[in-house]
Amino acid sequence: MTPALYNPMGTTALVTGASSGLGVGFAHELARRGADLVLTARRLDRLEALAVDLAEKYGTVSTVIPLDLAAPGAVAELMRDLTDRDIRVSTLVNNAGFALFGSVVDAPADRVHDQVTVNVTALTELSHALLPGLQAAALAHPHGAALVNLASTAAFQPVPQLAVYAASKAYVLSLTEALWYETRGTGLKVTAVCPGPTETEFYAVARRSPGGPRRLMSVDEVMQAAFAALDAARTPPHVVAGTGNRITAWLAGSAPRRAVVTVTGRLSRR
Repeated sequence: MTPALYNPMGTTALVTGASSGLGVGFAHELARRGADLVLTARRLDRLEALAVDLAEKYGTVSTVIPLDLAAPGAVAELMRDLTDRDIRVSTLVNNAGFALFGSVVDAPADRVHDQVTVNVTALTELSHALLPGLQAAALAHPHGAALVNLASTAAFQPVPQLAVYAASKAYVLSLTEALWYETRGTGLKVTAVCPGPTETEFYAVARRSPGGPRRLMSVDEVMQAAFAALDAARTPPHVVAGTGNRITAWLAGSAPRRAVVTVTGRLSRR
């Protein structure tokens, strides 16, 4: 078995959107590897329950910070809180995000705004604010610092009925790959994780069902792909979870854009 190269033991990791789904998965795996956690999301009760669970299973110390990243000044507030608590973050997992299903013209303006704010603006601001500290941590703790941004297989093509979500994830993928290049040689592990449909609250928030016979990935399967990338000697700029998803992403990048959006449009109407 190849030894794990990503070892955050003795460091602190910040996970956004930590109250459910993939955020919980990241929190558990980081705690299992010996990291203390900063857990942030809107739902305080779930964060507190997760903190207790992590402490009981792994002896992890978790700092719970309830926060709505769609609120004005949320990232600045979070950074002040970290400074006041003298918390130095070595790993950042930008997991928070959500989708709205339906035509853009029919979407409530405030929800479109919040979606872009959480998926794009907050992720960018938090990455920018913490990046100097992450790079310093990579020097102090070789193989123990990382920046993980949650993209999606939707990032590889336009998706009618999920237009803003897919566009936001395309941005996340592009930004993360550029940061991967810019941070080469610093020791910081940077990657965008691109899961396909997964067993989380995603579809409930988007107000649609997964549809069709396609099997949803489990959170554990996505975690295996994400941490395999972090454990690699050369962490890739992005990782697509699942063989079928990797093939689909490759096909989307190889086919003419008009054909791709026509296919995704027809599939989304189902």
